[in-house]
Amino acid sequence: MRPARALIDLDALRHNYRLARGRHGARSLAVVKANAYGHGAVQCARALAEADGFAVAFLDEALVLRDAGITQPILLLEGVFTADELLRVAAFDLWPVVHHAGQIEMLEAADLPHPVHVWLKINSGMNRAGFNPDEVRAVWQRLHDSGKVSGITFITHLARADEPQVITTPRQVQDFEAAIAGLPGERSLSNSAGILAWPQSHADWGRAGILLYGADPLPDESNGLRPVMTLQSEVLSVRELPAGAPLGYGGRFRAEAPMRVGLVAMGYADGYPRSAPDGTPVAVDGFKTRLVGRVSMDMLTVDLTDLPEAGPGSTVELWGPRVPVNRVAELAGTIAYELLCNVKRVRFEYVGG
Repeated sequence: MRPARALIDLDALRHNYRLARGRHGARSLAVVKANAYGHGAVQCARALAEADGFAVAFLDEALVLRDAGITQPILLLEGVFTADELLRVAAFDLWPVVHHAGQIEMLEAADLPHPVHVWLKINSGMNRAGFNPDEVRAVWQRLHDSGKVSGITFITHLARADEPQVITTPRQVQDFEAAIAGLPGERSLSNSAGILAWPQSHADWGRAGILLYGADPLPDESNGLRPVMTLQSEVLSVRELPAGAPLGYGGRFRAEAPMRVGLVAMGYADGYPRSAPDGTPVAVDGFKTRLVGRVSMDMLTVDLTDLPEAGPGSTVELWGPRVPVNRVAELAGTIAYELLCNVKRVRFEYVGG
């Protein structure tokens, strides 16, 4: 059996959720969209039986959870795309976000078996989705008058909460509060970075996303999160390179001196980034070393020169407790979200369930 695997620590997942809810001080949705950021939505949702609710991107992701027996509230962050979806929203007791006029028209025209609870999205400054502040009162009234809505929760999204020194977040909070002043309804502002860094954004509902999976969204990474995924493989074989020898496609890396190189069963087809440069950290048998040579589709190579005991069968951690996924992402020119979501083809093993 090929040794490449993603080890998913469900105890770490629960730890991170409890930390988020404790920091937020109120209810918090666990965001499990995109297959729980690549970790397995059903397995993660089942492990989070204590969660106040879940958030996904769209209807199909919610139905997977309902089919698996998940009964907590589920928020559809993108709302519905067609009027027909509203019947399933009502049937499966889902909460759709409403963020553009077409979704209101669908609601008004829908023949629903009962009203649904909606989340009204306000554009407080991100300018991606949602109603502008000066539209909110009219939109709220229209939803209220439709007879299709059982309740309205107000939601916005913070654009730069992961930048603690930037004043964008306080301005967004202020604009959001001004837009809904005097209107009844619960509020949700905090994403992961908002939960961790901006107490003024805490309200009735938090939305814990990337922090659930142990990738701290803040620069100093000091919030006590535990990595949930450990991407692992093994050394398959060892090669001795003389000084000056090229390694891998394009000969990008050349041995500075005689060295030992380990061949590892992991490549970009598994989700490890091809853009990772020479020197990207890895851990072999628990000891830090480095990636050398360009990542191939199925294999990559690591420096074993200073690890004389390492050889075929040695465990290689590509990211996890010893190798932060944020660091790998930074060196590869991307973000942890993308790396985690792209893991595929490897064997998934769940512990702590």
